[in-house]
Amino acid sequence: MSETGVEVFFDPESVAIVGASVRPNSLGRAILENMLKRFRGKIYPVNPKYKDEMGLKWYPSITAIGEPVDLAVIAVRAEIVPRVLEDAGKAGVKGAVVVSGGFAESDEKGRALQEELMKVASKYGIRIVGPNCIGVYNALSGLDTFFLPEDRMKRPHRGPIAIISQSGAFLASVMDWAAQEGIGIAKAINFGNKVDIDEVDLLRYFRRDDHIRVIIAYLEGIKPGKGRLFVEEASKTTRVKPIVLLKSGKTERGAAAAASHTAALAGSYEVFSAAMRQAKVIEAEETIDLFDMAKALSWLNYPRGRRIGVITNAGGPGVIMVDNLIRYGLEVPRFSDDLQAKLKSVFERRVATGNPVDLTGDADDEDFEKAIDIIVKSGEVDLLVIIALMQPPRLTLNLAEIIAEKAWKNRDIPFIVVTIGYKWAQEFSARLENRGIPVYDFPERAARAAYALAFCSECTRGCGSVDTC
Repeated sequence: MSETGVEVFFDPESVAIVGASVRPNSLGRAILENMLKRFRGKIYPVNPKYKDEMGLKWYPSITAIGEPVDLAVIAVRAEIVPRVLEDAGKAGVKGAVVVSGGFAESDEKGRALQEELMKVASKYGIRIVGPNCIGVYNALSGLDTFFLPEDRMKRPHRGPIAIISQSGAFLASVMDWAAQEGIGIAKAINFGNKVDIDEVDLLRYFRRDDHIRVIIAYLEGIKPGKGRLFVEEASKTTRVKPIVLLKSGKTERGAAAAASHTAALAGSYEVFSAAMRQAKVIEAEETIDLFDMAKALSWLNYPRGRRIGVITNAGGPGVIMVDNLIRYGLEVPRFSDDLQAKLKSVFERRVATGNPVDLTGDADDEDFEKAIDIIVKSGEVDLLVIIALMQPPRLTLNLAEIIAEKAWKNRDIPFIVVTIGYKWAQEFSARLENRGIPVYDFPERAARAAYALAFCSECTRGCGSVDTC
């Protein structure tokens, strides 16, 4: 393949959509409409059936465009794709997103078609994303090759997270969910059968992308012969920015399912997991972990260490929090006698002061404020978890403003908040997250986020820049 970089897939100046259509509910129509909404470059719809539709000039082939085309999005029948790619090569196209399925993931005929596709790409030096994919999304440039209408898959607002996904359906569903949850995504890519562009290329690209602070990855298998290289690139990347990875195909049955889905070779999960630990990649246990961790990592500074302080107005959730923090290897130190004495001198009523600090169910906003100030000033914690259940009547929504103000004044000690419930909890959570403070609806989720922050603090310590890492 050519030396043309991954950049052409995220920042093209011109895009040809081969298989564009005016037919309602077709893939070609959805891709064209999504591109027209946001993409700031030139768009060339290619389909010999049309000449002037939707206020656009249509072209019978890529070679008929007669102007430079950086990227081709190909959404036609699999058997036609090699011929379309041949035209793209003759027209000087640098990259192609092959949306079409029916290649190596399907049958022997599909595998032969994929081999033919690779030969054409090699002949002309065209980089390929796919086949069997939904392609690329870039909130910064407006590029959107996904064939999913926006009323079915909402696009998240722009943020500092990049997503690498081997599965198109997985990517589409979590993008839709991220939009609902208010989690910002800058760039996302699904590479399907990855005949060319793969996880190694993308780690190199996102590592040097200043818009990206956290990389989320969903992988079913690493390309054969690239395992060692992937570990090397992951190691270089985690010294600069975190990678949170969810690996499927961990079992024999799961690996078989992966092979039929994207022609992936899943390999031994035990070997893979050991390599990820060596590379300082954070492995997610569940899908929700990807975003719980990424939200904290992209919003907060890393803590200076692993000492966690917990303030709560509910004993049970406080105990659950401590159990889970310790489960992830974090420290919940018993506060010093001096710190406990200061806490006891402030609160007239009986409170637990050892860590967690249990303010009990009759705590008010001012109690939380005083406890935060004393603990932050003590120098005995590196990260603070605040569990504020809004059901007791003495708390008000103004507590969100108090916590946010304290968090922004003490940026070297990250704050994570837990609140559980419906109306009041949701409003409290929204107010905090609008101020950049991550909130979780259960202690277990907050503990995983705290673990990710502490883990990444240790990984990046002593690394000066992308170039030196």
